[in-house]
Amino acid sequence: MNIPSATLLAQSVLAGLFTGALYGLLGLGLSLSWGMLRQINLAHFALAFLGAYLTYELSSHHGVDPLLTLVIIVPVFFVLGVALHWLLTRFRVSPFNSLLVTFGVTVIIEALIQWVWTADFRKLESSYAQHKLRLGPLFLPVPELITLGLGVTISFAVWIVLRRTDLGKAMRAAAEDAPIAAAFGVNQSALALMLSGLNAALAGVAGVCIALAYTMSPSQIYAWIGVVFAAVMLGGLGRPLGPLIAGCIIGVTEAVTMAVTAPSWAPLVSFSLLMAVLLVRPGRVA
Repeated sequence: MNIPSATLLAQSVLAGLFTGALYGLLGLGLSLSWGMLRQINLAHFALAFLGAYLTYELSSHHGVDPLLTLVIIVPVFFVLGVALHWLLTRFRVSPFNSLLVTFGVTVIIEALIQWVWTADFRKLESSYAQHKLRLGPLFLPVPELITLGLGVTISFAVWIVLRRTDLGKAMRAAAEDAPIAAAFGVNQSALALMLSGLNAALAGVAGVCIALAYTMSPSQIYAWIGVVFAAVMLGGLGRPLGPLIAGCIIGVTEAVTMAVTAPSWAPLVSFSLLMAVLLVRPGRVA
């Protein structure tokens, strides 16, 4: 076991917060889809990477600022999310079968990415990557700061919408008891389509963050599934702030584990936390 210096430990905590914010941003749409629509949407991860590659394409070959790609990606992915939900409801896909169907969609999107961009690693070279802020002895990379800012802002915005607006209350009512909500005039189908579009748009935003900070390859789609699932389960299904908080806890724990021991131990952290919560409080993830 290594004993890191205070500076290294603090830098590891910061790195864990940045990574955890991305876990939370990726898990937000999945949590809402699973908790409120009863759809286990594995295609969420593929959409995020599709958004990352589109950001890479628009920025590297067409000169669009990475953050400005959100103007294109968000509405396009909203439509994709609506279309995917329409297909799932049109054929009355059950929650378990949605896991299988969306896994098939994930494979299709991965093949599409490989066909267009090949399986080679891609790295977006942006002006943001060249800048690092300094806080005493600590360094704050701008791409990671952007991810943290977007993750916190979007998570709180979704929480406010669901808790404080009539639209959000109608969505929660439809998720909790659809027949009663329909009796009070809630259009469940329209709200479900809107929420599905929002979830896909959130995947697109997460994709922009992936493109800003990470080297990409199509096979990495599957590398994110386990840890983000753990963040979603730890944070609670359908809870907007849950994935962000759980993701940051997992990210910090992983980063500190790598600093103290070895990087190979880090993947055990998220699943150990998940198993502990399931054993101690099995109803926590409901």
